[in-house]
Amino acid sequence: MGKPLFYEIWEKPATSCIIGICSAIWFYIQKKNIGYSHVGLNYDSALEGHHWRIITSAFSHISVIHLVFNMSALWSLGVVESLDIMGLGVEFYLHYTLVLVVLSGGLVLGTYHVLIQRFKLEYFRRVTAVGYSCVVFGWMTILAVKQPSSKLNLFGVLSLPISFAPFESLIFTSIMVPQASFLGHLSGIIVGYSIGWGLIHGMNNYWAITMLGWIVFIFMFSLKKSGTFDFEFIEIEPVADSSFPSVGFVAAGNGRTLQMGAVPLAGSELV
Repeated sequence: MGKPLFYEIWEKPATSCIIGICSAIWFYIQKKNIGYSHVGLNYDSALEGHHWRIITSAFSHISVIHLVFNMSALWSLGVVESLDIMGLGVEFYLHYTLVLVVLSGGLVLGTYHVLIQRFKLEYFRRVTAVGYSCVVFGWMTILAVKQPSSKLNLFGVLSLPISFAPFESLIFTSIMVPQASFLGHLSGIIVGYSIGWGLIHGMNNYWAITMLGWIVFIFMFSLKKSGTFDFEFIEIEPVADSSFPSVGFVAAGNGRTLQMGAVPLAGSELV
């Protein structure tokens, strides 16, 4: 007999919160009829200063099936939170979730840049990636490195050896879900191995809080600079060199709200 749900939630507080956040965002997107093209990660929009999409794309999903699949895998991977004895645990989970969200999104954009500029593959200008799979694949990889003997359970019916799960899942999703982002999932795996092998290390509460502060600042600044949302207390003043804008704070006023529609772009990828 399995553990009661409330007990598992108690054992996986961070995972449960993230699942709640992703579910609430999905509900809001559906209720407001927001198109994935307005929250997803896209190369051209990133060039226009929409860096906030690295965050919104990770926590947004375009269908209930997309959401359930990602959250089911994430729930199984939440075992990381209870592995303090192996140097993992809740703090490790929170610290490196931040790293996975930012670095996997940045790696996706970097890969798009190389494919477009170096190999002239203009298709990747039209691709919009959305979903939490980059982070899911990252944690799958970290667990494969740290605890290769464990199993990954999906939907309670499918069990995969965790040591092979990242690449098995990468191949499976690429075949079964044509829209699945191969590059997005592969980016999560690469960052996951970098963390698991210790190439990316040293995160603690100080660096995590500092990183979170910068994420919030850049998120708000890019919303303001791109004209997506007007924070009246942030004023960007023109300077001689436009590549170095100055930032000031002014009294709050009535800001314009984010205007979104449901018309998607030509291409999309699920991550």
